Amino acid sequence: MFALVRRADVAEVIGAALAAKASGAGARMIAERLGRPVETVRGGLRRFGQRAEAVRRYFTVLLVDAGVDPAPPGTSRTLFADAVAAVVGAWWSMKLRWLGVGKVSPWLAACAVTGGILLAPSWPAKTINTSRP
Repeated sequence: MFALVRRADVAEVIGAALAAKASGAGARMIAERLGRPVETVRGGLRRFGQRAEAVRRYFTVLLVDAGVDPAPPGTSRTLFADAVAAVVGAWWSMKLRWLGVGKVSPWLAACAVTGGILLAPSWPAKTINTSRP
């Protein structure tokens, strides 16, 4: 799976936008950098921001569960950045446990783990199947 449900871009593009936002960039700058419409970028950032706490919590648990010797990320300056750090941290834990995971980006892994619904309107984190990273 390489795309998120109801999103026009592939997981890497969306992940790049999320990482840029977590680093402090604004939607206009991100859109310009990625060559995407600002409304599209703003919509994805808004959706992720609305569920940042659920994403942070879900991927932190995945990070710990998958980790051989897990080290959960510390807190960042924003909840949004914490959620992005949890996604990347979970990918890192999965990569250390299952070598094949390292062949894909953190955002492709997040897409696969969530079944493509990470940014879907009804992302029910409690029903995601974590047995297939």
